[in-house]
This record gives sequence, structure tokens and C-alpha cells, in this order.
Amino acid sequence: MTFFRQLTIQRLTITILFILLFAMAVRVPTDTDTWWHIRSGEYIIENTSIPTSDSFSHTRAGAEWIDHSWGAQVLLYGVYELFGDGRAPGASGNVGLALFTAALATLGMVFVYLMCEGNAYVRAFVVVLGAAAAAVFWSPRPQMVSFVLGALTLYLLHLYKRRQIDRLWLIPPMFVVWVNMHGGFAIGFIFLLGTIAGEVIGNLMNPTGEHVIRWARLRKLVVITALSVPAVALNPYGIQMLGYPFRTVGIGVLQDFIQEWGSPDFHQPQTWPFAALLLAVLAAAGLSSRRIDWTDLALVTGTTMMGLMAGRNIAVFAIAATPVLSRHVDSWLTDRGWQIRPVRRASKGMLRLNWLLLAVIALGGLVKVVAAVNSTTVREAQETYLPVELAAYLDETPPDGLMFNSYNWGGYLMFAAPDVPVYVDGRTDLYDDAFLRDYLGVVFVRDGWDRRLDEQRIDFVAIEAESFLATALRDRPEQWREQQFDDERSALFVRIREEDAHD
Repeated sequence: MTFFRQLTIQRLTITILFILLFAMAVRVPTDTDTWWHIRSGEYIIENTSIPTSDSFSHTRAGAEWIDHSWGAQVLLYGVYELFGDGRAPGASGNVGLALFTAALATLGMVFVYLMCEGNAYVRAFVVVLGAAAAAVFWSPRPQMVSFVLGALTLYLLHLYKRRQIDRLWLIPPMFVVWVNMHGGFAIGFIFLLGTIAGEVIGNLMNPTGEHVIRWARLRKLVVITALSVPAVALNPYGIQMLGYPFRTVGIGVLQDFIQEWGSPDFHQPQTWPFAALLLAVLAAAGLSSRRIDWTDLALVTGTTMMGLMAGRNIAVFAIAATPVLSRHVDSWLTDRGWQIRPVRRASKGMLRLNWLLLAVIALGGLVKVVAAVNSTTVREAQETYLPVELAAYLDETPPDGLMFNSYNWGGYLMFAAPDVPVYVDGRTDLYDDAFLRDYLGVVFVRDGWDRRLDEQRIDFVAIEAESFLATALRDRPEQWREQQFDDERSALFVRIREEDAHD
């Protein structure tokens, strides 16, 4: 309460920062992968068991499946149901997903803020830039749990290194939670190993450095890291999860054809904050008189490489780079005497003005959130990006037989037409590289595409209306009958059998 009784400019800045971050992080759920996670969470709740084999597709039915995000899926489904009133586009369950995502994004940035140095204005500036970079990653998916736990891991290391506060004992049990929430637990090991490597170099190259973790304390960090490895095995799939991140990264189709796994396209505006943050870190480190810490260097360079290799890793870079930027910006400002001294107490007039500003910002943030999760806005966005009409048709009057569907739409079809087994969806680790390349051969109408549909006894095809495959199927009206939809982006092609032709 003292915080709000003395609402100084600095405290107002901090409060406004996180109001705006929350409002910025509220997103309409249009990511198709969101929906297969919710469908899996529903399965877990209804069957009171965690799946070990696939039951959602016809191409991998019964095959072994490691549901690496089962815990987060239960959370997502629970949030959707808590707010929900059905599966229709614009349903109120989307409000829960949007708010849950914003809460996790804001919590992750709280840990980032706590690692930053400088006054409230410096911290706010760099955190906004870091959040803008990380936001490319934010969507209602289990990866948000990894964002929070990744930031928490680095914060615990920050406490140990820079503030001499030992909370390392939290790390192994945190990994037990993490491995049951999302396969991104590898981020934690990247931060741990990067810190160990940086501190080893620091002890060798700069042993008298102010924040270098001396050998005795470094040994404890190594032990904690070692204990975290068996902690990862405490999950329904056991030790298999230790190799899961390597298995996923080894799927070549991810890097070749899936946007978030490919290198960022800097012609796209959403990647510009990443470039700005990277350039800002380089400039600030070069201009300030502060010697760069070896661990900072290891983490920033390592996560930069990760971000340049796969866009989904940009958020990991933002977690590591934002505090480093704050340290060097603060040092550069101090070198020039450009420091604003904090006001300890606000006058009555200033206090009233600050509260007025806070009320206005809070109201503006609320308006933005309400506008983002308004049922009409959500429905229109989902009808724009998701095959809503197609899914409704399949749910109500599905054609007989087996379906071939777009990879991009598989997750949503699993959710919105749950009784129709999909051909493929976003679970790339389940389908493996060979299967996905074969799928792409059909989608891009490469030699033998039609034979492949025949061999797999595909009876109907749910695909983008303007895709290569849709064009090829239209050229064969004697074999495929097209069902068009008002959204002008979805098409359904049903195979014409001999008995249908006679009719």
C-alpha cells in the first residue's frame, strides 16, 4: 500500500509499464496450433490419462506419441472452459486464452525487469524494447510457460551472480514442473550451461571481476545443473524427454517450410524489434565504459545465433539481451552524468496528477483489452485466419472416408471437427521428416501426388482454395467434386466413386 500512497513518477512509470505490457500481450487466438493443444487437454481431462499414442489422426493412429506439453494443455483447456460457452468462433473461451497469454507474457517480463539495472526510466525503455522483440513469440500455446520459466531461470542465476542471493535449490524442482509443461525446458539448460561457460572464462580471464562467480560457488552451480538432468526424467515418458529437443530440432521440414522454425525475415516488420534490440546491445556495449561480462557475452552471442537460426528463439534472445542492454545504457548515462535522481516523496498536487495519469492509462489499457477480446473482433479475426466454415461443415456433415488436410489447418480441425481424424497437424515430432516431406510433395503437386492420394485411399481433401493442390484437383472434375465456402479461402474436394458417377 505504501507504493500507492507515494505514487512518485518512478513508481507511476513502473505501473504504467506493466499495464501497457499486459494490454500489448492480449492477442486474439488465431494460431492453429493453439487448438490441437486444447483438444489434447480435453482428451486428458475426459479420459483422466495422459496420451502415449495418437488418437487424433488416421495416418498415425496408435503410433507412439510423446505429448510433451500435456500439463500446459490441461491449463489451456481449463482456462478455455472456465470462460467458454462452446467452440464457435468468437466464443468467450477465447477471452480466457487471450488474458492467460497476456498474464504469462507480463510475468515473464517482470522477471526480465527485475534483472535490469538503472532507474525506472532506463528499465522501462529497455523492457519495452525487449517485450516488442519477444512479442513475436507470444500466442496461446504451451511455449508461454517456457517463456516464463526461462526468464525465472535467468533471474535465479542473476540473484546468485550479482546479488549473492542463493535460490539455486529451486532450479531442479522447477525443471520437474517445466518438463511436464513444455518441451522448451532446453532453454533452462542453455541459460545454465551458458552461465557456467561464461563464469569459467571469467575466472580465467578476469578473476578479480566484481560479479565473477568464484570457483567454489561455481561448483555448486555445476552440481545444481547436474541434478536438473535427472529431474527432467520425472514425467510420464521418463528419460525419453531428455532427447526430445534434439529430436524436434532434427526435423528438417521445420527449418525448410515452417516460418517460426526458419531464420527471421527482416523484410517483415514483426522482426524489426529483434534487429533493434540486437543493434542496441552492440551499440550500448561499445559506447559504455563498462567492461562486458563474460557470461553476458556468452548468453547474448549464443541466443543471438539461436534467434538468427529460428524465429521462435527470438524471445529467448530478448530474455538474455534486455538486462545486458540496461546495464550498458545505465553505465553510458552515468559516464555522462545524465542520471535522474528519484523523487522519494510526491507533493499532494503531484500525487493527484500521478493518480489521474494512472487512471487514464489504466482505462486506455482496459479499452484496448476489451476491444481485442470483443466477441465480434475475435470472430472476424478467426474467420479470417482459420477455416471456420470448413470446420463447421465437417463437424455437421462430414463426408465418408479418410481426409487429407492442410498442415496449417490440422490443429484447428482437430478442435472444431473432433470426430473427423486429421491427416496431419502441428505435431511434427509425431509425423517425422519423411512423412512431412511426402505430404509436401502432394501439396505442391509434385510427381506422383495423385498416386499418393490413391494409395492412401483419401476420400476428401480439405485445403486452401488457392493452393496448388486445389488447382490440380479442379482440373480433374471427373474425379473430384468441389464444395466451396463463403470465406473464399477454404475448399473441400470429395472423390467421385464409380457408384457416384452412375448415380
